[in-house]
Amino acid sequence: MRKDAKIYVAGHRGLVGSAIVRALEEKGYHNLIYRTSSELDLRQQSAVQHFFAEEKPDYVFLAAAKVGGILANSTYPAQFLYDNLMIQANVIEAAYRNKIDKLLFLGSTCIYPKLAPQPLQETYLLTGPLEETNEAYAIAKISGIKLCGSYNREYGTNYLSLMPTNLYGPNDNFDLGTSHVMPALMRKIHEAKMMRQSTVTVWGSGNPLREFLHVDDMAQACIFVTEHVKAEKAGEFINIGTGVEITIRDLALLLCEVIGFEGKLIFDPSKPDGTPRKLTDVSKIHHLGWKHRIELREGIQDTYQWYLKQMEEANE
Repeated sequence: MRKDAKIYVAGHRGLVGSAIVRALEEKGYHNLIYRTSSELDLRQQSAVQHFFAEEKPDYVFLAAAKVGGILANSTYPAQFLYDNLMIQANVIEAAYRNKIDKLLFLGSTCIYPKLAPQPLQETYLLTGPLEETNEAYAIAKISGIKLCGSYNREYGTNYLSLMPTNLYGPNDNFDLGTSHVMPALMRKIHEAKMMRQSTVTVWGSGNPLREFLHVDDMAQACIFVTEHVKAEKAGEFINIGTGVEITIRDLALLLCEVIGFEGKLIFDPSKPDGTPRKLTDVSKIHHLGWKHRIELREGIQDTYQWYLKQMEEANE
C-alpha cells in the first residue's frame, strides 16, 4: 500500500477497527476515511453505494459487524444474522462496483463446526454442525467468506478473509449483557474487588478451552496481509491466532492475579459453556511470515490499565 492510499476502515470505533486505525497511523498511513453508524448505515445498500462512489477508497478493511457473547447471540439471532449479512454484502458489492484495489474481510473462528478436530484448520469449514449458541453469527461470517471467494473467482478481485480467534484489548465491550468472556470476567472481578466481595460467579463449568489474541496483534496481522499477501496465495481464508489455549477457569484465575482480587471463584454449570474447545491452527499465517507478539498476561495487564483509565475518565 502507498502511504497516501485512501483507506476506508469500516467499524473504526469498534475493538478491531480502532486497533487497525491506530496501527495504520503508526505506520504512516494518513489518508484514512471512516463513518460512524449514524453517519452511514452499512445495512442500507443505496447509502453504501453512494458513499463508495463519492469517496472512491483504494483499500477497505471490513471490521464493521454486530458482535456479542453467548447471551447476546442466543437472545438476538435474527439481528445477528440479518445485520451482518447486509453489512458485508453491501460493502463487498460496493467495493467491486467501484474497483477497490483490495478488501480485507474479518470474521471469527466460530465459523468452525462445534466438534471439529483440534487445532482448527482452514479446511474444516462446513464439515459439521455449528455451535448452537452462535450459529446465526457464524452463518453470516461463512457467507462473507464465500462472497469474497466468489467475487475473486468471478470478477478477479483481490478480497481476503481473516478469521481471528477470541480478541480482547482497548475499546472492548464491557457491557455484561452483550460482552465476550474476557471483558465480562475482567469487569466482574474488578467490581468484586472494589466492592470487597468475597466471591465472583463465573458462567459455566470453567472447563472449556479458549485462545486469546490481543487486538493490537490482530491489527498488525491485518496490515501485514494487506501489504504482502494476494488472495490467490491466501486460499479461501486465513486463521489468525496465537496457537496457545487456556481454560476459562485458569483465565479467571489469571485475571484475579492481575486485578488483585483475592476472593473465591464460583462456577455455575447451569449456564452454557459454549464450544468445548476452539484452538486455531495458525501454520498458514506463520508460513506467510506473521506471528503474534503480545503474550496473554502482558495483554491482560495492558487491557486492565486501559479499563481503569476509562473508569477514571467516566467518574471525572
